[in-house]
Amino acid sequence: MMTPKWILIVDDDPSICLTMSIALSDLGYELETAHSGEAALAAIEQRNFAIMLLDIRMPGIDGMEVLRRVKLNAPQIRVIMMTAHGGIESAVTAMKLGAVDFIQKPFTPSEIRNLVEAVIQREALDDSMAKDYASCIELAKKCITDHRFEAAGAHLRKAVSIDPSRAEAFNLLGAVLEIQGAHPSEALRNYHAALALDGSYAPARRNIDRIAGENKYRRGKIDIDRNR
Repeated sequence: MMTPKWILIVDDDPSICLTMSIALSDLGYELETAHSGEAALAAIEQRNFAIMLLDIRMPGIDGMEVLRRVKLNAPQIRVIMMTAHGGIESAVTAMKLGAVDFIQKPFTPSEIRNLVEAVIQREALDDSMAKDYASCIELAKKCITDHRFEAAGAHLRKAVSIDPSRAEAFNLLGAVLEIQGAHPSEALRNYHAALALDGSYAPARRNIDRIAGENKYRRGKIDIDRNR
């Protein structure tokens, strides 16, 4: 008999936990919920979770501190950050800590389901599968989660070489450069390239505004991927 795989949903709003549990109920994973950071940390001591959906803003131990402790004590857990409050500063910090992806509240059940399915499918990829634009993007995200930032950059540059007309790889490459501590001008060069290719690509615009100090982050997907 196969050992069941588990997803942990962490949010201080029980109604959100219930909605997400229903949305994810037929993915083939067992589901558990926690309504605080403290409860989430207690849960990971008792069970081996594959994925955690983690709200950033909670009373007591907040999501960012939970993420730090999870990545220290259970680094195999793929953590998706959820926020109604976050700015890019939180996103970049969470990426450095190893968050696998982000979603901005409010989201629909289908949006959270699609994101979790993408994270599950991403785990089956390895570096040899970087054959097309989409696989290069997904492998780059997997490498970011594993703190393999050089490899992430390599996959993103390959994505650019495969299709230099698309904005996403340039935007994500800018974020990787920021994580690696590159000069802001290097990241900006990539964000501006993304925006030049697609003037409606909001993640790149928000990244540019943030670096310029304008703080114009608004509701939507966090500034990594518009099309999740």
